[in-house]
Amino acid sequence: MAPLRRTLSVWQAIGLSVALMAPSMAANINPQFIVPFVGRAVPLAFLLAAVAVLLVAYGFVRLCQYFNHAGSVYAFVGATLGPRTGVVAGVGLLGTYTFYAVGTAAAAGRFGTAFLQSIGVWPHPPSWAPFLLAVVALLIGLQLTVVPAKRGMGLLLLVEGVTVALILLVTVIVLVRLVPSKFDLDVFTVPAGTGSSAVFLGVVFGFLSFAGFEAAATLGEETAHPRRDIPRAILGTAIFGGVFFVVVTAVEMMGFGDPNAFANSQALVGELGTSYVGSWVGDTITLGAAVSAFGCMLACVAGGSRLLFALARDSFGARGLGAASAAGTPARAAAVVSTIVFVCLVGCWVLFGATATDLVGWFGAMGTLILLVAYLLTTVGAIRLLFVRRVMDVPRWQVVIPLAAIVVLGYTLYSNVIPYPTEGAAQWFPIVAGGWLLLALVAVWAAPATARRVGERLADVRATVPD
Repeated sequence: MAPLRRTLSVWQAIGLSVALMAPSMAANINPQFIVPFVGRAVPLAFLLAAVAVLLVAYGFVRLCQYFNHAGSVYAFVGATLGPRTGVVAGVGLLGTYTFYAVGTAAAAGRFGTAFLQSIGVWPHPPSWAPFLLAVVALLIGLQLTVVPAKRGMGLLLLVEGVTVALILLVTVIVLVRLVPSKFDLDVFTVPAGTGSSAVFLGVVFGFLSFAGFEAAATLGEETAHPRRDIPRAILGTAIFGGVFFVVVTAVEMMGFGDPNAFANSQALVGELGTSYVGSWVGDTITLGAAVSAFGCMLACVAGGSRLLFALARDSFGARGLGAASAAGTPARAAAVVSTIVFVCLVGCWVLFGATATDLVGWFGAMGTLILLVAYLLTTVGAIRLLFVRRVMDVPRWQVVIPLAAIVVLGYTLYSNVIPYPTEGAAQWFPIVAGGWLLLALVAVWAAPATARRVGERLADVRATVPD
């Protein structure tokens, strides 16, 4: 059976991580959730979050310098903490990618509908319009996933790059017009009386904006020089995200001035574009948000399908979901992931009367809770590999970096669960996320023979590959 082909460059690996992180979407939504905690100091929260993400990135970079595997977190945790723990982490991250695919498909439908309505193409769209566009986006994403990944990753770079460029263009224009009178670095200062706990709660939302920065690690078996290019892609994505979020949110807050107006905006960059440039910018940014959401959905399906492929191949061999297509891509796994996304989209709409906006919040929250656990296990595995087993020549003092990451991840997870939500859909988020992980745990412990096969496979993940 054909293996995955090593055809991707470092830039195409960056494309997957950037598209899954979706900075264009995050910059328009997540900053508003930080205002209640730090007021105007939203960019400060993103600056601190960027530092936290770089701490977490250390573990991924070091592990990618030693391993290459399509399973990413699954392989890292399995090879360092044991195959059973690795499979649980892998199934967890598969859940994250799948849940994010649901949310971003819904976002693509929502922004796409708003754009068509605004320009008069679909002046009175029905309530099901966002779901129709979401399904269309999903089908296109599936097709782009099953063709050779080189084309798909090139598209990811294009769609997200264009959207980011539009946002940066508006940011520069607004900044130039702010300089004479409204330029104010006080946006990096918290209001008097703000405690450190409140600041860190704001950092939590900033940290979640970086979710997906490590996605390039799933391309370890498709990159020409994985031990060189994948670490560069992960670190480069984290650094880019930090600079992008800090600069854009600083200009956003200075542009709005009033944190209440900032928090109540329907489209942060869109409204600034309308105020400082012209009304046409609002439509352009809305279209850009739809494109960004589509790119993120495509990255989720691509990353999730490669994880499912790796899990199936290592558990049952190169057949079924563990078989690559003639084109060298995990086509069957991509079809399964896309089917789950479709069922979630239609099921939530039909059974619960959910809106597209509901799905963005619901599945984003559930996916993030699982993601935090996967990051935590990966960081623990990195400490064991680097500083207990000493398989690489790494200075011992560097152990403080992943230890600091564990503190950040642990507190972030704690802050998302405690105090436990008791009203609305939020009360189900920890249950669904925990249930997904619990099912994975039960399945792994109930199938020791499969765990042994996975262990044998993971023993060879550091295969000889180009450096």
